[in-house]
Formats: sequence, C-alpha cells, structure tokens
Amino acid sequence: MTPPDDDADDGSRGAQIEVPDGQVVINPLWGPQDAHRRVLEKRLDVRLRSKGTRIYITGAPGRLAFARRAIEELVRLIRSGAPVFLQDLEQAIALLETDGDVHLDELHGRPVFTTFDRRGITPKSPNQKTYLDAIAHHDLVFAYGPAGTGKTYLAMAAAVAALRMHEVERIILARPAVEAGERLGFLPGSLVEKVNPYLRPLYDALFDFLGMEQATRLIENGTVEVAPLAFMRGRTLNRAFVILDEAQNSTPEQMKMFLTRLGHSSRAVVTGDITQIDLPKAQASGLGHAISLLGHLDGIATVQLSRVDVVRHPLVRLIVQAYEDAEQGDS
Repeated sequence: MTPPDDDADDGSRGAQIEVPDGQVVINPLWGPQDAHRRVLEKRLDVRLRSKGTRIYITGAPGRLAFARRAIEELVRLIRSGAPVFLQDLEQAIALLETDGDVHLDELHGRPVFTTFDRRGITPKSPNQKTYLDAIAHHDLVFAYGPAGTGKTYLAMAAAVAALRMHEVERIILARPAVEAGERLGFLPGSLVEKVNPYLRPLYDALFDFLGMEQATRLIENGTVEVAPLAFMRGRTLNRAFVILDEAQNSTPEQMKMFLTRLGHSSRAVVTGDITQIDLPKAQASGLGHAISLLGHLDGIATVQLSRVDVVRHPLVRLIVQAYEDAEQGDS
C-alpha cells in the first residue's frame, strides 16, 4: 500500500491506497450500488473513490490518517476471505477507534460455527475472541456486559458446535423468570405457558443457528432443553453444555444451586448484564456475587464485554453509551 500523497487529484489533501486485487476487493468494499462506500464516507467524514487498483481518500487533514487505516483494515479483511456486510462497518470502525493495535483480519479466522443457512459465526472484536477462547479452554465461564455484545449468541454457537463434535450429549439453556415472581400462579395457562415468554429469546437464537425444523426435533427428543432456572434444582447435569442467560436476575442462592448441578464432562457459560438487574433492590445479584467469589479459581474464566463489542443495530451502541454517560454523571 502506498504512502499518503499531499495532494489528491481534486486539489484536496488526500491519501491513496494501492489494492493488490483491484476490483475483486474494491467492489465488495464499496458494496451493492456503492451503499458501503456512502456509509464509510459519512462515518469517516472523507470522500472515497477508486480508479483501477487504487482507492483515493480526500478530506480534512485530521481525518485522513484514521480513514486510511480503516480502509486498509477493511481491505485486508476482505482479502482474508471474510464477507463484509453493511451492519459490520459501524462495528469495525468503532473497534478501530477504540483499539489502535487491532487487525480485523486476525479476528476473522476459522468460524466457530456455521449456521444451517451457511453463515459463519466469527468474533467481531478482541473481547469476543477472548470470550470464545475462554469457552474453549474453561469448564465454567462468566461473561457480563451490555445488551447486544454477543454474550448469549456466541455461547449458543459454541454449545451447538460442541454438540456437533460429540463433545457433549445435550444442551441445556436456562433463564430466571424473575418478572413472574410469586405471581406466577395467578397467571392464566399451564406452567409451561406461563414461563415460555421468558425463554423466548433462547428459542429464537436456537432457531437462528439450527433452523426451525432441526431445533424443534432436538427439543422434542431431549437433546436440547430450554427451561426456567428453577427447573434445575435437584438435577445432576452430565456431558452437557449448560448456558445460564440473564444471570444477573438470579439470587446468590439460585446461582449456587445452578453451579453445583454440573456433572462429569459438563461445561457451563453464565451470561448477564449487571447494569440491568430486575431483582428487588434489597436483593443481591447472583452473577455479581459469583464473579467476586469464584472468578479467581482455576478452571473458571471471567470475560467483560463493553459497548465496543455491540453487534446489533448501530443505535444500540449509542444508546448503551448514553446510559453509561448518564450513570457516570449521577455518581
């Protein structure tokens, strides 16, 4: 890649990048109908154009260095074979703004899982890579951070991958049904109908990975179980990959009960957001308590994700940041 030029051919301060594979890389970088290019121009606050095997960047001097690095990183990512979608651009730029040493192509690597519709699931940030590495090398992992950071989604990917590789015989997905509380008995319908709304996000993720037909078949034959946390009491879970989602809404007693269910050849991932606790104010969260009590033990890993790791709609990252800023202002 060539060094920046002081003067681009439109008279503005600019830089140019030589792209070895030319349009083979530039076309997917710009996206269909140049949709990616327009997003990149807006986000980087520069003008982008290409001719032959070169990309030209023009704009204010203060924006050029970062814009050039961002384009170079995206070029490397595409050359590594990774698909780049519109929703990935904001995530990539936010990550590059936060971490001056990160290389996007190094995060891509081999997908941890390939979905039923052939989408490869790979980490989108160093923290997500750390999280997946922790799951691969520890029997118990605590992961906490804001909404949209992939805590549950990546754990589900690792669980289904372990099932496919015959490393475990079943997957158990659990969630506290805190909002129902003592009023559960007053709600209409059977017990399953009462707790099903609290488990719906786990079903949605499972269907996303396996497809409706295969996921339903695995649930019906007991290979995959989705259940409220309370249903774990008194059980021993052998050769299982167990995920406890929304664990910030468990009590310390419930967390102890859950963690002591693990049997031979089992692994567990406990996820949650300690800033969104729905327990009564006087009640301690089982997630925070367990991390402080157990996080230092051998065989246990703790991973914190942040707004930089948010992979949902770009607005989610801004919303998380706004709430964090407001909370810091109140403290």
